[in-house]
Amino acid sequence: MKTDHIGEKCSRKVGRQLSLGGLRCFEAAARRESFTLAAQNLSLTHGAVSRAVRALEDELGVALFERRHRRVFLTSAGRKLFQATQQAFGILEDTTQELYQQAQDAPIVLSCEPTLLMRWLIPRLPAFQEALPEINLQLVAGGGPFAFRDGTTVAIRRNDFDWGSNVHSEPLFVEKVGPVCKPEMLDQFVVDDGVEKHLRDNALLLHAATRPYAWRDWATSQGISLTNQPQQYFDHFYFSLQAAVAGVGIAIGPWQHVRDDIKAGLLIAPFGFEQDGSGYCLLTQNKVVPGSPVARVIAWLQSSSDS
Repeated sequence: MKTDHIGEKCSRKVGRQLSLGGLRCFEAAARRESFTLAAQNLSLTHGAVSRAVRALEDELGVALFERRHRRVFLTSAGRKLFQATQQAFGILEDTTQELYQQAQDAPIVLSCEPTLLMRWLIPRLPAFQEALPEINLQLVAGGGPFAFRDGTTVAIRRNDFDWGSNVHSEPLFVEKVGPVCKPEMLDQFVVDDGVEKHLRDNALLLHAATRPYAWRDWATSQGISLTNQPQQYFDHFYFSLQAAVAGVGIAIGPWQHVRDDIKAGLLIAPFGFEQDGSGYCLLTQNKVVPGSPVARVIAWLQSSSDS
């Protein structure tokens, strides 16, 4: 009885997956015709390259090099494999470069609370574009809870809610607040007798629905009561601050929201600014990779919050 071994022979494959490291050592040695020079290129020892190539030859069952007097020369099998590895590593190099470029070109979507976006971040966009011109930063307004699955890369949020343990957080700045008003209206809203300052009884307090207790918390920190003050309410913080710029009344102004207006002389802070116990954070879905575009954006934001 004869046994037909043809099908088995034709279907024979290498017993295990070839080592990518072994192929890389072979390609470098073939290109330089030297194990020593290949080792230098790969930051390996001569022995490590030699062993990797020998293991590859053992796995394939063919000699890839002829070794003569401390030099190596490709065999016909070696030349065939060398051509294949050059093509394969070229494809890998092109593909990794393409993927890297795609990652660099992909927009970073930054979600930021609306008032902070309008009054702090957008005015600093020209400086961002000058510092990081290669990064495509897209801004969206949003506050409170959010989901990274909506396309958000980074979110700036005040730590007045629980965003969960699965979110990575980096500090941006601590919140400091204080009353602000139009400089020309200061005497109408504030009494300064040279010893201390206090709000006039008829000073109109401007409130925002998004921070309904801002005035109450500030008054508590000052040990005063504001229950009899006239008050006006706005749907958003931005409107209350704009009303203060217009001279309508006096508003509670977070430092980062009003710093540009104070510098420009549009607002004045007669009582200064005090930390209110809260702060803003930069949130990402995962821990940020050092040196990545997201890491560079975060570093720029943190440096800009101090300047």
